[in-house]
Amino acid sequence: MIRRDAPLTDQGLGWIRADGDESEIVLSTRVRAARNLQGYPFPIRATAEDRQLVLERVLAAAGESDALTDSDMWEIGSLGAADRTLLRERHLVSPELVGTEEAPPLAGAALVLSRSEPLGLMVNEEDHLRMQALASGFQLDRTWRRVDSLDEEIGLLVPYAFHHEFGFLTSCPTNVGTGLRASVLMHLPGLVLTKEISKVLQGISQVGLTYRGLYGEGSEVVGNFFQVSNQTTLGKSEEDLIDHLARIAGKVIEYEKSARSVLLREAPAVLEDKVWRAYGILRHARSLSAEEMVNLLSGVRLGVSLKLLQTPRVETLNEIMVLGQTSHLERAAGGRLEEAEADVCRASFVREGFAADAEGDHTGTPTDEMED
Repeated sequence: MIRRDAPLTDQGLGWIRADGDESEIVLSTRVRAARNLQGYPFPIRATAEDRQLVLERVLAAAGESDALTDSDMWEIGSLGAADRTLLRERHLVSPELVGTEEAPPLAGAALVLSRSEPLGLMVNEEDHLRMQALASGFQLDRTWRRVDSLDEEIGLLVPYAFHHEFGFLTSCPTNVGTGLRASVLMHLPGLVLTKEISKVLQGISQVGLTYRGLYGEGSEVVGNFFQVSNQTTLGKSEEDLIDHLARIAGKVIEYEKSARSVLLREAPAVLEDKVWRAYGILRHARSLSAEEMVNLLSGVRLGVSLKLLQTPRVETLNEIMVLGQTSHLERAAGGRLEEAEADVCRASFVREGFAADAEGDHTGTPTDEMED
């Protein structure tokens, strides 16, 4: 059963558990598949009535799928700006789906999300349908299989726009073919500090991959997080694209491990200073911007992976990075926060999260921490 307009609590946060492969380097794996329904104008050309009809057809199909029988649905236009930003902070929606004050979300735009895992649908974004799955760590094949299974279930119930020569038809020509976008969000401070990152990024671009920042297309690289994804969607099968990305991402992970070993061997004092400075600031700061928090967490994450720090756990660092963002803090505070107020709340949340982890407790949510 799909529950409509459910309260937003902790849905979709399973990917921050740090229980996947290579979780000290790979924060998450994401796979998306773009589809359009046969017989309807694509969203950018569709009327509000067209998009609403698409939404109802997709919801009917999703309700019959095994993967989404127990899920929640939100019409994006009915959510407040803070809730829309909160979904983006959790990496569950794209900026295009949630819109902005100047360009509000399209009528009929919606998110369907399983209650048991970060698997769901974005409806009436750039395309009618974007199936997506998120997983902790490096789990490309498993994540792709979840999307592929959902794709087959939905496709049996609603016909997709498909061309026998070009494959699945999409609003943007760069997605035509498989409609597949897979990405691995990697933490690469070793390559940055050894100044090898440019060479690695140039190398991946030469083999048909690309990179983006923490929040995908159009976002800046913050905290040494690089989202590596496929660029090609036409002329290869989904399995080939997933396999290619997995092999190249695996090599980048090995390069990062090697770079970290070099730093430990050749510049241990510099490395330890960077790690402990970051830890000290986060442990004691009284005001932190969101960007400063992510950049400092990068240093601590590196220290934890190299055993220079015993705490906090990687899962705690993931939780703090996501739950310490402004919309989550505003939800905990019960209202809008001015920038300076948010920075104070953020610093308090980080301090309490570090302290709780050192005592063997869970970070929890901002609400939990602030009530304590």
